[in-house]
Amino acid sequence: MHREQWNWRKPAVIVLGLALNAAMPVQSATEIDRTQLEKRLGAVSILLESSSASRQIDASGDARALERREQARATYRRARAAFESGNYTDASTMLGEASTRMLEAVRYAAPEQVVAPKQQADFDARLESVRALAAAQKRIALEKPGTAGVAEAARTIEKLVAEAQAHAAAKDLGQARSALDQAYLIAKASVASMRTGDTLVRSLNFASAEEEYRYELDRNDTHDMLIKVLLKDKTLSAHQRSFMDLARDLRGRADTAARNGDHGGAVKLLEESTRELVRAIRSAGVFIPG
Repeated sequence: MHREQWNWRKPAVIVLGLALNAAMPVQSATEIDRTQLEKRLGAVSILLESSSASRQIDASGDARALERREQARATYRRARAAFESGNYTDASTMLGEASTRMLEAVRYAAPEQVVAPKQQADFDARLESVRALAAAQKRIALEKPGTAGVAEAARTIEKLVAEAQAHAAAKDLGQARSALDQAYLIAKASVASMRTGDTLVRSLNFASAEEEYRYELDRNDTHDMLIKVLLKDKTLSAHQRSFMDLARDLRGRADTAARNGDHGGAVKLLEESTRELVRAIRSAGVFIPG
């Protein structure tokens, strides 16, 4: 990496360290140490007014960054007033809020040479994950020829990956990552569904019913995330709503069974919940195994 006259990465590290210090868990009034809270006030004041992060915001001229910093300053002033009136709990809470707003300001002010490489690295890592899952799907499909939905899911994944790569080539990494995340969830759900309910899942050699429960829990979470992505900002049909309501009810019963130590029963309930999610996913136009 070539050296630059101004290192834009360093301010982000400084900001993060100060903000994490300022956003410590809120304690009760009797637990909060006045001296430590006063030090936090000083640290956040530096963060807002004289840190390299604050200078970065000034240099960027970004309206969103400037607005977030003003919000942080206003919250800081309230925190200072609360401290001076002896209300240490509110002061501590508001210091955390001020730090959060300042971090948002810094993200908006981050120069392209910092943001873009990270987005590209994240995209590349996710792309490799999708390719690995797609390859796994093809291997498992050979073990289970004729499984419904495999070919359709594979085509959907390939289409989404192509869309993601086209967006990435156009430097639209936000849209690229969105398409790739959808491909990832479809691939993961497809692989997990094909491995369930036969010798393939038994080949995983679960050490206990609880371990199998953890596996089914992850599978259920994956399908739940996928349907949320597919139906984001869309009005649910009556069928979709009924599938998802039943899936949530079954998931809740599974959680209760697991808490009571009945992991075998929880596994069966999770499998039923995931089947309802598969129905909802298919109703959204994505056909996956399950």
